[in-house]
Amino acid sequence: MNVAVVLARGESKRIPRKNIKNFMGKPIISWPLKVLKDCSLFDRIIVSTDDEEISNISSLFGAEVPFIRPRELSGDHTSISEVMSHSVKWMKEQDLHPEAVCCIFPTSVFLIKDDLEKGFEALKGFSSYKTIAVKHG
Repeated sequence: MNVAVVLARGESKRIPRKNIKNFMGKPIISWPLKVLKDCSLFDRIIVSTDDEEISNISSLFGAEVPFIRPRELSGDHTSISEVMSHSVKWMKEQDLHPEAVCCIFPTSVFLIKDDLEKGFEALKGFSSYKTIAVKHG
């Protein structure tokens, strides 16, 4: 199983509520979610957020929001690695066994399917890609 995890916290110092701001008629987060849904690489698309409004909007655009990220993993100094580790730990607790986990940022409005496919093919070129993807957390 391949999983895309979109990291979308509610607060931003520079641009308040940036992940759900309107961009060309839709919330910013909707753009990468559409690409993720349209490509055939991911069995699940999960949004990790600490924000109820982001959760609701993400669900409207086809993503799963199976948990609300703890506040202690939503601060300005929280690393991407910590948040991804939390997401992978949650998957393991749910008895899910991802082969590959892809981190996506909600502001990736110019994300394209071809880049995701090329990245996945490059990852498969590593003989230990399963170890890289799953043992990250």
